[in-house]
Amino acid sequence: MSAKLERLSQTLRDVFGDSLKSLLVDRAELTIEVAAGDYLRIARTLRDHPDLHFEQLIDVSGVDYSTFGNGAWEGARFASVAHLTSIRHNWRLRLRVFAEDESFPVVDSVADVWASANWYERESFDLYGILYAGHPDLRRILTDYGFVGHPFRKDFPISGYVEMRYDPEQGRVVYQPVTIEPRENTPRIVREENYGDVGHG
Repeated sequence: MSAKLERLSQTLRDVFGDSLKSLLVDRAELTIEVAAGDYLRIARTLRDHPDLHFEQLIDVSGVDYSTFGNGAWEGARFASVAHLTSIRHNWRLRLRVFAEDESFPVVDSVADVWASANWYERESFDLYGILYAGHPDLRRILTDYGFVGHPFRKDFPISGYVEMRYDPEQGRVVYQPVTIEPRENTPRIVREENYGDVGHG
């Protein structure tokens, strides 16, 4: 581990103590995990503490761990992961929080801490169904307003349930059941009959 990462790791331990559920350095990247109840408080401290000063939020992503490790994952299913940068100290941090309830995943919004979180949290809500408590305008950002479900949960047919088209007679967009026949998406591999035989040219 580099001296800079060691210094940041120790500072995080000193500032947060037992509030850190985990602190992991892997591939020269530092990730901390915090409980949902501590998330907002820790986010503010990460921004405001002079020894940390993570003044910039680069990204927030939703993560679904249901198939992580080929389905061997035993922890909570949905997490929100924020990527932070301190320009003052020239270091980066990944901040992860798991939603406690898989059927209704909720974590606090950090949009009041870092304004750039606004759009990223909307994207995470839209694609994963993670709700951000306190978000000023939590609504879909990528999918159609009438879409039911959350695409990255992968819990609906690939072709969806409905399709939309413009109907010139009605002068508006209409929804109707999907008319596309489902098809197998497994690629066919075609090889010569004796492919791989010893002595075959």
